Amino acid sequence: MIANGYYSQDVHGPYELHDIGNLELEEGGTIRGCKLAYATFGELNGAKDNAVLIPTWYSGTNKIIEQVFIGEGRALDPGKYFIVVVNQIGNGLSTSPHNTPAPAGMANFPHVRIGDDVRAQHKLLTEKFGLESLALVVGGSMGAQQTYEWAVRHPDMVKRAAPIAGTARNTLHDFLFTETLVDAITSDPGFNKGFYTSPEDVRAGLLRHAKMWAVMGWSTEFFQENRHKALGFSSLDDFVVNFMFAYFGVMDPNDLLCMAWKWQRGDVSRHTGGDLRAALGRIKAKTFVMPMSSDMFFPPADCQAEWRLIPDAEFRPIETIDGHLALFGADPGAIRQIDKNLGELLAARVPAGPL
Repeated sequence: MIANGYYSQDVHGPYELHDIGNLELEEGGTIRGCKLAYATFGELNGAKDNAVLIPTWYSGTNKIIEQVFIGEGRALDPGKYFIVVVNQIGNGLSTSPHNTPAPAGMANFPHVRIGDDVRAQHKLLTEKFGLESLALVVGGSMGAQQTYEWAVRHPDMVKRAAPIAGTARNTLHDFLFTETLVDAITSDPGFNKGFYTSPEDVRAGLLRHAKMWAVMGWSTEFFQENRHKALGFSSLDDFVVNFMFAYFGVMDPNDLLCMAWKWQRGDVSRHTGGDLRAALGRIKAKTFVMPMSSDMFFPPADCQAEWRLIPDAEFRPIETIDGHLALFGADPGAIRQIDKNLGELLAARVPAGPL
């Protein structure tokens, strides 16, 4: 285990931990005493039909979800809904490589699939809160991957689904993008095959990783229009060091690699022998597919191709030049579009109770 103050209640709280017990993984192996970190907002009503689940994205925690997407008068209003934000396995708050005791932690942490996250979340929601249906599952990026997995795996439980800036099956192109993020970290000699003593040992690798996120996470137009300066950074170097590296540099490298491995292999068609049409055809939820218009990780065309395979879905692209990282909330226009779409989706009539 490695002590890391970044993954703390002071930075990301308040959140709670729930021990779901031993989690046997799809790739083999077991996480013993798997703990999910989660935060709740609002109250569950008597009918238990106002629950909203939000799984987290790569590097993200419940705190950024709360800050960007949840609030009074918003679509995700705690005055109306019982909102549960669950931190994915490996994100640093839930059970992760850096906080798992030896010998199972660090580079020995087993491979986790998106499906493992959803099985763990299902156990949390049913055992802890007694939920039988979800009014909405919504998530961005890896949260979108989990949203699709939820809708395919539990079609009778999920009433509405809103995958934002993510796909149901990762593309080969995106797999390659993510592989470069992995290589940026693992090629640092300080990585020491995953047995470093501090993230600072992997400083050069984390800086390369941050630079690659600066390239791919935003967009060409973002830099053409000097959006980095509008956000308060005097130069490209200032932006890369004091925003991108400041964000990623404090994170645990093995935790990032755990999430990246999952991200690369996200694929709901695992349920149907590789047949994506058959997998997405299982979805009963009213679904809004919301790509970011300038996203280079999950381009709108990739999301649109999947949207056509979902029985009751609408294609609602978000216009922004902030690329994939419009999820961070720096473009108020993008967030307003997401809010509007989510409000309309939540207002859409669906069958009461389990579908």
